[in-house]
Amino acid sequence: MSPRKKAPPRVTDAELAVLEILWKRGDLSIRQLADDLYPGGGASEYSTVQKLLERLEAKGCVQRDRQSFVHQFRARVDRADVLDVELAEVAEKLCDGSLTPLLLHLVARQKLKKEDREALRKMLEEGDA
Repeated sequence: MSPRKKAPPRVTDAELAVLEILWKRGDLSIRQLADDLYPGGGASEYSTVQKLLERLEAKGCVQRDRQSFVHQFRARVDRADVLDVELAEVAEKLCDGSLTPLLLHLVARQKLKKEDREALRKMLEEGDA
C-alpha cells in the first residue's frame, strides 16, 4: 500500500492567483509574476508578489530555484489537490461535509456540454465497478 499524499495547505485568493499563473506558464521570476498580476505595477506590487511567494514557499506550495541570479519559482502542488481542499472546505461549510449536494447543485445550475455529460456518466459508472 502506497503512502497517502499529504493534502496541500489552504491558500488565500491572492496566493491562488500566483499559483494559477505558475500552473499556466511554468517557472517564472518574481518580476514576471508581478507583471502578469499587476500590469504596469511598480515596486509595491513587486513587493506584494515577493511576500506572496515567501508565504507559498513556507507552506510548501512553491519551490524556488536559486541557481541563477534571478530566482525562478515553480508550483509544487497540483491544481487538483488545491481544488480538493477548497471543495472539501465548501462542502463542510455548506453541506455538512458531503460533496453530493454541492455536485448536484452545480450540475443542475450549469448547462453541461454533451461531452461533459458523457464524461460525468462514465465517471459515475466506473465508480460503481
